[in-house]
Amino acid sequence: MARKLGVSISLGIITVLAIVFLMGGGTDDKDVLRQTFHIDAVYYDSGHVEISYFDKSDKTNSVVMEILGMEKSYQKTFSDSKFIEIVPFPNLPKYGWAIHPVVLEIYHEELGHIQLKTEIHALDEPIPPVIYSRP
Repeated sequence: MARKLGVSISLGIITVLAIVFLMGGGTDDKDVLRQTFHIDAVYYDSGHVEISYFDKSDKTNSVVMEILGMEKSYQKTFSDSKFIEIVPFPNLPKYGWAIHPVVLEIYHEELGHIQLKTEIHALDEPIPPVIYSRP
């Protein structure tokens, strides 16, 4: 009986820890990143993508922006806490925008090295989620 109770308690603890881990509990600092950085990548029917970046803390040292999945990779470096970049994109991707993620490598005065990743979306579509990470 005591053994069954011990196994049940162990399984309960493991389940709670798994839920906390999956929901981002504990020492997750993603909220700080979400509150500090904003990125959006909008496709316009005129054949271009407008990528906007804004650091609310105004402490960005540099940003390397790359659009992946293109025949010739698009990469540009910025040294400001905000920018808007217009990138020609004459053809809609055959397999959707997910194959062309926008990745930012940010070097921040206080937060260090941060990576953001999002997808391009049409003007009339909701903004896709942003993935925040610290390499």
